[in-house]
Amino acid sequence: MCFLLSYENLRKDSEIVAYVEAANNVLGAIGYTEHGMAHAVKTGEDASRVLASLGYDERECELAKIAGLMHDIGNAVNRCDHAQSGAFLAFELLRARKFPVAEVIKITTAIGHHDEKTAAAVTPLAAALILADKSDVRTSRVRNKKTVHDDIHDRVNYAVFSSKLDVDREKRMICLTLKIDTLVCPVMEYFEIFLDRMVLCKKSAEFLGCDFELIINDTRLL
Repeated sequence: MCFLLSYENLRKDSEIVAYVEAANNVLGAIGYTEHGMAHAVKTGEDASRVLASLGYDERECELAKIAGLMHDIGNAVNRCDHAQSGAFLAFELLRARKFPVAEVIKITTAIGHHDEKTAAAVTPLAAALILADKSDVRTSRVRNKKTVHDDIHDRVNYAVFSSKLDVDREKRMICLTLKIDTLVCPVMEYFEIFLDRMVLCKKSAEFLGCDFELIINDTRLL
């Protein structure tokens, strides 16, 4: 596969970086957690690792990294329907870089199905992207510590000091393990805002032929 079509090249592409940064700035302006390169890269790498752990080929894992890198760029247009607008933007950017149509379809389908309001694990790539995106909960995503007391999303992210998404191929198990500071946020608050996302992760794991576990502070909750 041509280097120009590689994840590493796209990660350094000034136009794509500009879209990721613009989307992150929009979300910052309306009070959302970090959705910049840190989240984009982590999402892509985790999605790729999920597929690799389950035996998917190298190129499919590369496409997962690309989908993760670009999955939130639609926020540069508007938070509303950002998965769909992001898919259209990704289509234009990838076709301009001469990506094969079949690969563009895989990536845009995954991006278009990642937001929980309209999400569905319709392909392995979409399922892996959902799992990686919804499991990225961590302290460093909080932009302003002053909002922790009043904003439940910031409080939950700020309370999570350890997050691991593991795949056991033999047991066909995907497990999200969190460590939460319950002095900052009780476990019930995590479920208050993330229950729908965890159900979506369970469905995505099932699409990949796996069970899904959620373990918080050494207690299995799903």
